[in-house]
Amino acid sequence: MSEPILIAHRGASGYRPEHTLAAYRLAAQMGADYLEPDLVATADGHLVARHENEISGTTDVRDHPELADRHTTKVIDGVEVTGWFTEDLTLAELRTLRCRERLPRLRPVNTVSDDLFEVPTLQDILALRSRLATELDRELGLYLETKHPTYFRSIGLPLEEALVAQLGEAGLNRPDAPVFLQSFELANLVMLRRDLGARVPLVFLADATGAPFDLVAAGDRRTFADLLTPSGLAELSRWVEGIGPHKDLVVARTADGSLGEPTSLVADAHKAGLVVHPWTFRWENEFLPTDLRGADGWGDVVAEIRAHLAAGVDGFFTDHTDLGVLALARPPG
Repeated sequence: MSEPILIAHRGASGYRPEHTLAAYRLAAQMGADYLEPDLVATADGHLVARHENEISGTTDVRDHPELADRHTTKVIDGVEVTGWFTEDLTLAELRTLRCRERLPRLRPVNTVSDDLFEVPTLQDILALRSRLATELDRELGLYLETKHPTYFRSIGLPLEEALVAQLGEAGLNRPDAPVFLQSFELANLVMLRRDLGARVPLVFLADATGAPFDLVAAGDRRTFADLLTPSGLAELSRWVEGIGPHKDLVVARTADGSLGEPTSLVADAHKAGLVVHPWTFRWENEFLPTDLRGADGWGDVVAEIRAHLAAGVDGFFTDHTDLGVLALARPPG
């Protein structure tokens, strides 16, 4: 078995506003194996990195009176959302905005970087990856997520075709490229593999509760839990190379919220030929098991990561790349 990979969740988002080139660069410098951008679309079809297409919490869009008329309410994956949306802005308009820390209450230090960085495009990120791999003299990968793919296709801004095309132009659409494509939906992963010629490994993401929205929209009653049973994993393995489960599905929490025992998920997935990359490891108490929380607002995420490594995971997502490096006992950088 190869060494587990360290995936920088939205870049080094514990230290810089997420999904900025600065966050990706810092993560690479700290020792990340893969940088993880989430992709959404602009009104003119450009792929850009935002965790959500609603951007009032991650940019200064509220401070742009010229964009006030774009404020609206939409239903995204069955949920009513109010704000400003990437699909209502052209790339030129989006470039006038600057990024802000999404969790200012938990990460007030990161707010010193507010309003410094643009929203990056996928092309920006591909170019940065290439430069960093040269600067650091090592392979550096991308772990790309398509956000709300059913929604974006429904409004005429599909993500998948442009994504495959740009990977091909960068010479990265090949089985041995340092790239994973991931999604919380199954239909677009099948489309990427079967119809659009994606040759890189694919990963199905699974939350601890609920169901993929594409299945809900199609009237398919299967849940994430159903898809992670041994039979569900065997079916997934027809289309994907891995799963990205919520971390609590790998090492369960006890009734009091403390860290419990590993489940059978890793063994079941490995039996189906799938790698397992759980998410997301953060050092703030709010995200940690109760027994690993500290007195100052943050705790022992290294111990939590190591518990999952002991359970046999093949990699993990973290906001704190340097602590992930420590958990793996690697030399930094």
